[in-house]
Order: sequence, then C-alpha cells, then structure tokens
Amino acid sequence: MTHARARISKAVIPAAGLGTRFLPATKATPKEMLPVVDKPAIQYVVEEAVAAGLSDVLMVTGRNKRPLEDHFDRNYELEEALRRKGDESRLAKVQESSDLATMHYVRQGDPKGLGHAVLCAEPHVARQPFAVLLGDDLIDPRDPLLTRMIEVQERFGGSVVALMEVDPAQIHLYGCAAVKPLDEEGVVRVTDLVEKPTTAEAPSSYAVIGRYVLDATVFEVLKQTPPGRAGEIQLTDALRELALDGTPGGPVHGVLFSGRRYDTGDRGDYLRAIVRLACERDDLGPEFRAWLRHYVTEEMQT
Repeated sequence: MTHARARISKAVIPAAGLGTRFLPATKATPKEMLPVVDKPAIQYVVEEAVAAGLSDVLMVTGRNKRPLEDHFDRNYELEEALRRKGDESRLAKVQESSDLATMHYVRQGDPKGLGHAVLCAEPHVARQPFAVLLGDDLIDPRDPLLTRMIEVQERFGGSVVALMEVDPAQIHLYGCAAVKPLDEEGVVRVTDLVEKPTTAEAPSSYAVIGRYVLDATVFEVLKQTPPGRAGEIQLTDALRELALDGTPGGPVHGVLFSGRRYDTGDRGDYLRAIVRLACERDDLGPEFRAWLRHYVTEEMQT
C-alpha cells in the first residue's frame, strides 16, 4: 500500500553567520540585511520560499541578529507616517515584508556549522520533510529551482540537493557530489558527497549550492555526525550517510541547476548581483544601463 507523502510547508533559513568578509559593514549590521538594490538579501530568500508554497519560515539566528526579526515585523510608527503623507507606494513596500509568511526564530548559540544550525530546527520541524535555504545564494525568481526540488522529493522521497556545474578549479569552495544519471532529465542520484575537496579529490564538477529539501531523518544522522572540517558539524557529511544505498531516510537525489544564481556572500559577486538586478528593473534599468555603458566606454578609453 502506498502512503501519500507529507506536503512540505516549512522552510529553514540559517542566518547566524558573522559575515566577516564584509567587515566593517557587518560590524553592527547582519550580513543578511545588506541591501541588494533596495531590499535586504534575506527578503529575496524568504520570497523564494513563499513562491514555492512554503508559508512557515524558521530563521536560525545568533547574536546581533535582532534587525532580521524587526525587518519581518510590523513598524507601526513608520507605517502611520507614510499613511499620513499619502505615500501608498512606500507603505505597501514596508508592509510587504511583514505579510510574506509566518516567521519563527531560534538562536543557534555557538556557531558549530551548518549541520548544527539545521539541527536547531528539529523542535520546530518535527518529523516532516522541510526545505533549507542559505541566505548567501539568491536564485532568480524566473528559475523556480526550489519548486522543482520539492516536486522531486515528493515523488522519490528522501532528500534532494541542488547541484550546479562549476569550474573544477573552484570546486574546493563547495561540497561536491558523485552522481549517477537517471532517466529523468535534470535529476540524478547522489552516490557520494565530499566537503570542499581538492581538484584531484573531487568526484565530479557538480557543486552543492545553497538549496536543500531534507527528510527529517537527517536530524538523527546529524546527532551522530562528528565535527569535520574547521571543527564544524557539516550537513554534507550527514547527507553522505543518507546517500548510501539502503540507508533509512535515503535516497539523496540532485536537481541540476543552470539558471540565474547570485552569490551575495562574496564581495565581488555581491556587487555583480546588484548590477544585474538593477539592470533588469523596469524602474531603474533603462537609466542605469545607459550610465553603465557610458562608464564602461570611458574606462576602456583610459
């Protein structure tokens, strides 16, 4: 007898990192609140979860992350000031973030790695499959990666990771997956995972990017996972256990992604993300592209 799988409704967003690559900007401001054009990076991630049908969002935070909670809460004083001015456009933008989803928060305490951050979500998630979205990866809403991953998980069970082919010289920056092709286009079976391998050690050029749909069995595996690289509990190590044939809570599948991804965890990529998104905005794009063309032309002549 086949039982219907539980519909995924919960998203977990780890947001306890210190953002040291962006110091001094992140000394008093969480890196997730750095603006990408005119919205903080974290709002794009929550909007992606909501667009995929996940209405319940748990943010795993740490010290000095109170601005995240404030951003997704109501600001009655600001709303009233905008209402008195008759500024309905800005009022709608201010209210948008507080109306997106049902938000919950838990503190990680000691930053012991991504695996530990996911483990902090266990009391909220319970025994249901759930999604994990890393705030440094922005996925363009025109490329519904998370929706596709949820479809794959609901069909095959187990867990699903997002995979993107990268230059082998860059694979040491990512978790890397060994994969076995399936009949379905864009979906593979993950047979092994290695966290930040050297080019010689990498089993493929497929990197795990910051989207996961996980079976709740991952919590029990994480509890037994010893600290790995940098003394942190690695989610990659737990998923490697689940990927083994016959392991309860498996299998692990990968969705191959070749769409638009913006890495806001790197200063250069963060700037490129802002430029790309600004260029594509109807309200900003035409004037900004004209300025950009003029600027680049001048730079090439100097």
